[in-house]
Amino acid sequence: MISGGVFEQPVSGKTLAGRIKDLEDASLAPGFWNDPAAAEKAMQELKALKGRYEPWKALRAEVEDLSAFLELANEAKDDSQAPEIEAVFKQLSARWDKQILVELMSGEVDRNGCFLTIHSGAGGTEACDWAGMLYRMYIRWAERRGFSVEEVDMLEAEGGIKSATCKITGNYAYGYLKGESGVHRLVRISPFDANARRHTSFASVYAFPLLDDSIEVEIRPEDLRVDTYRSGGAGGQHVNKTDSAVRFTHLPTGIVVACQSERSQTMNRATAMSMLKARLYEHYRQEKEKQNERFAQEKKDISWGNQIRSYVFQPYTMVKDYRTKAESGNIQAVMDGDIDLFIEEYLRFALKQ
Repeated sequence: MISGGVFEQPVSGKTLAGRIKDLEDASLAPGFWNDPAAAEKAMQELKALKGRYEPWKALRAEVEDLSAFLELANEAKDDSQAPEIEAVFKQLSARWDKQILVELMSGEVDRNGCFLTIHSGAGGTEACDWAGMLYRMYIRWAERRGFSVEEVDMLEAEGGIKSATCKITGNYAYGYLKGESGVHRLVRISPFDANARRHTSFASVYAFPLLDDSIEVEIRPEDLRVDTYRSGGAGGQHVNKTDSAVRFTHLPTGIVVACQSERSQTMNRATAMSMLKARLYEHYRQEKEKQNERFAQEKKDISWGNQIRSYVFQPYTMVKDYRTKAESGNIQAVMDGDIDLFIEEYLRFALKQ
């Protein structure tokens, strides 16, 4: 693939390199910034294309250098260079695998950040605790990657959380997390059961992309119902005495979003509107592709038979993804955010599908 591959992939009717050159030439032309919106969109495209192209370009050059070095070593029958060649090859192979994953995330919004929503399902207090565990797992994963995480909405319940939404900002956050949407099943001896019986609980995860200004989603005022209420949080002098929390209901689709993370209603409105546009983008994309049953994971019952992954703590430890068959026996590492195996296997699985 290094001899062609991403270098020859068509973008707007041209190769990747050709499209980059066109954009670079256009950015140097007089009057380019006369239309700031169009210029900014072009520069964003240029940055994204370079982000794909330049790592492959550097990798190909290094592979060609290694190939030439290997050829010289073979001609000289110099086996002393073998360890160095092997070490460089392993390093290049690791970079190759990393770039392949980036190529698997070539969707319109895969490069964007995302909103991540978690709902507890069947299982009562145990399920609320499970939703809290999943929420922590994804926050740990994001922090390991250097992504920023901001809590948007939180509905706490006895033993954990009923639902929570956070905003994760970082390159390809949505591309990585889009495959996490679905029902997640927990099997363990419940800490809430005095008889120490094994319980099964469920929670749903739903990822939807942060949208930038280049993607427009129209929302008519008459299609929107706005409710305000007091945010939850600490009591005493810290209690919120104003109706700063905001809930938007999109009447044609029934999509509901809420934000209470800020003390300012204006800021909560802005965040809620961003979430609603992202949700509507996903909704309309699903309609266009006519695959609602495949993509609308959040609308499935959060119960047995709909899970995409199981996390078993007893009588053995195992995390298994039912779509890709990926497994890990180190469940503590997984709950601490080590979920790259499942994310990467899903990306490869989705490409085959």
